[in-house]
Amino acid sequence: MRLRVEFTTEPFDLDEAPPHALVARKVISSADLDAVDVGPFGNTAEGGADQVLGAVDALLRQALASGATRVSLQVNVIEGDR
Repeated sequence: MRLRVEFTTEPFDLDEAPPHALVARKVISSADLDAVDVGPFGNTAEGGADQVLGAVDALLRQALASGATRVSLQVNVIEGDR
């Protein structure tokens, strides 16, 4: 099964990316995922279920430890891969 994760971390800082945002992006960018797209207002990545779920676990733990006060995420099954 393939999954897509979309996430944001807060609090936002429009002048400079906060540490929790940088950590979250690093976790996703270094995971074994496809179609990684990181940006200032949202991030997405796709991959196998085990890879996405492992990355989400690391993302939550590391972003919160780095000062995130909120992590919003959505995980979807990619159509045709049920």
